[in-house]
Amino acid sequence: MPLRPLGKSGFEIAPVALGCWPIAGVTTLGTTEQDSLATIRACFDLGINHLDTAYVYGPAGESETLIRRAIEGRRDEVVIATKGGIHYEGDKMANDARPEVLYRECEESLRRLGTDRVELYYLHSPDEATPIEESAGAIRELVDAGKVRSAGVSNASLEQIQAFHSVCPLSAVQLPYNMLQRGIEEETLPWCRENGVAVTAYWVLMKGLLAGKLPRDYQFDPSDSRLKYPMYQGEEWQRNQDFLDRLRALAEAAGWSVAQLVTAWTLAQSGITAALCGAKRPAQIRESGAALDVALSPSQLAEIDQALADRGEAASNRSFK
Repeated sequence: MPLRPLGKSGFEIAPVALGCWPIAGVTTLGTTEQDSLATIRACFDLGINHLDTAYVYGPAGESETLIRRAIEGRRDEVVIATKGGIHYEGDKMANDARPEVLYRECEESLRRLGTDRVELYYLHSPDEATPIEESAGAIRELVDAGKVRSAGVSNASLEQIQAFHSVCPLSAVQLPYNMLQRGIEEETLPWCRENGVAVTAYWVLMKGLLAGKLPRDYQFDPSDSRLKYPMYQGEEWQRNQDFLDRLRALAEAAGWSVAQLVTAWTLAQSGITAALCGAKRPAQIRESGAALDVALSPSQLAEIDQALADRGEAASNRSFK
């Protein structure tokens, strides 16, 4: 798998990365420990060397703990990213990015991961009660101490990214980005390109919607967290299904899955370094990894552009410009 620079960190990562939220089993139905471990280990065979997790991925750090177990004896083969600044208080998540909290959460993440450093440490989300410059200063200290090799910020506006970068030089930002949520193309992606900052995109398949496997009449489990997103409701759902019908025809004609086409399109966009592909079973990350074998022709890209234009602007719960 060809590697791409992780900003100016000195590390290189595969364009497809494993997003390790699903293995925490919080909002993903049908997750098992056996499948989760097998999914992480499958990355070694695929050439996927970037694992993305967070302190809050699981009430007791289940995601980080599973990573430790899965990579035992192969730590130097992976580039690990984790995040701090969000944690559980009871059964709710709380955003707290004070320096003392980031120090404590980083230490605990290292213990869970069974390592003395992580290659990338993100501020998981800016904290309205804490100036982002203070959070950046804390992560800068973690970098200086060698516990963190490079810094990142997630879920931030361009103004917040710039403020963070002025205190602690960034190697990467992590933001939602997919065919239907493209707000960062306006300002953030150009700034990142100009400043040598990698962009790792999450929600590439929009929580499974853009995988093209949910039929128009799909009946969601009432506990399925996706039901709260506009894209899974009413007219938006129907418009998305019309759009997916066009992608499905294009993918089938070329012998690809819809998920592979969508992931390949994402990786072809200027400024996108890696697609974070969540998976809870080995087959899912294998399918995502195969997107690197998809080469979209100019005519196929033009067809996708037309389908996007016909789809029109999509409703979004989360879009950073």
